[in-house]
Amino acid sequence: MTPQDILDHLDQGRLWAAPLTADTGFDLPAAYAKALQVRILRTARGEVPRGYKLGFTNRTIWPRYNVFAPIWGTVWDSTLSFCEGMGEVGLSATCQPRLEPEMVFGLKATPAPDASLEQLFDAIEWIAPGFEVVQSHLPDWRFLAPDTVADGGLHARLLVGQRIPLKALAANAASLDQSLAQAHASLRKHGQEVEQGHGSSVLGSPLRALHQFVHTLRACPDAPDLVVGDVVTTGTWTDAWPVAPGERWSVAFSLPEMSLSINFSDQGQPEA
Repeated sequence: MTPQDILDHLDQGRLWAAPLTADTGFDLPAAYAKALQVRILRTARGEVPRGYKLGFTNRTIWPRYNVFAPIWGTVWDSTLSFCEGMGEVGLSATCQPRLEPEMVFGLKATPAPDASLEQLFDAIEWIAPGFEVVQSHLPDWRFLAPDTVADGGLHARLLVGQRIPLKALAANAASLDQSLAQAHASLRKHGQEVEQGHGSSVLGSPLRALHQFVHTLRACPDAPDLVVGDVVTTGTWTDAWPVAPGERWSVAFSLPEMSLSINFSDQGQPEA
């Protein structure tokens, strides 16, 4: 499939005819190169990159998806929206959508070269609860890691809840790292809990997941660096749950003021 083919399937919510890994030469470097070519096409038609999503940072779900290391993809102005606690997201043109409760960071500076955890902390402006809608263009969510990378990191939508200034949660990186690692999340559908997740499952903590990503991104040929104003969502605390129009989901994190609710419609993505 060409980058334009991938973009066409994305726009139309259509399944791929076959995985790209059917070609035995299609590995992770080739997949990131393909994804960056799709990024160029999306930018050329007017979409604006707004940051990144991390995927498969939750080590407890690796065996379920046959992916055993994190991946990343681009978040777009066309896929990103904000709310103050209750939001609505359209599922139009998504493909086999699923929902993930995540922790989202907003950057006030580009992290320093070879940033330490404390230097990364200094580059963060806010933290917020988030829901990422992920999708797969391969039937039944059966893929290999390079397929997920070429498939936009499986990203479809990102809803970001109330943004809390970082210093209101922690005075330094060690304190934030510990708070996030010890926190848990309760995911509910129509008010009924379906799963609990833990911050420690996300590569030790979401802050550590972000730290690893900064170095991974800079090691990828031609990948744009993080910039001021970027958002980074750091991966799910639970499994990814199938969603449909008309459903209402919520998540409560065991951190002050960290909760978010989402309603799904069959419309397109609301304006950010």
